[in-house]
Amino acid sequence: MLDADIENNLALAGVCQAAALVQQLARKGTADNEAVEASLSSILVTDPETPQHVFGKLGNLHVGYATLVSQISDKQATKDTELTRYIASILGLERKLAKKPKAMQELGERISHVQRQLAHVDFQNPQIVSSLASIYSDVVSPLAPRIQVAGNPDYLGQPATQHKVRALLLAGVRAAVMWRQMGGRRRNILFKRKQILNSAVKALRLIN
Repeated sequence: MLDADIENNLALAGVCQAAALVQQLARKGTADNEAVEASLSSILVTDPETPQHVFGKLGNLHVGYATLVSQISDKQATKDTELTRYIASILGLERKLAKKPKAMQELGERISHVQRQLAHVDFQNPQIVSSLASIYSDVVSPLAPRIQVAGNPDYLGQPATQHKVRALLLAGVRAAVMWRQMGGRRRNILFKRKQILNSAVKALRLIN
């Protein structure tokens, strides 16, 4: 059983992981494969037994926890303004989505469709990433100003990278929905920063 503190902020690490992976892909054209798979798989876990079950195991959130610690620690040098922007945009998108029951319903239906696709193709199949990307483009992205992803145009111009980036942004929104369901609020990042930081440090210790 996970410590309640870790469990309550697990999904915030999921948001941070999605943002960090988007940044890695945009800048380098590649990202931590295990972390990408854990984040994308989490979108399709709609009936988890425990919060941890959404991401498989705690270790699958290593990138997310490392990002969370560097973003909210006292060390100014570790903060990345681009990542802060991505994280804030993802949390903002979730708020917009929560106020649109129709979009929420469509999101659920489209995710069920991808779950059915998995009966015929492997999760690694580009078709799955492409389907997740189109859910983001069609249902979630139109709810707010577009998240501007900065990086190397050579990588960002490739359809496979574009699909992965959009699918990861969808994973970030999925994690943001879960964080809110577990009592997470944007103001907590400000007012409960120490508590969130301690839970993230604790989680990293368990992972390592």
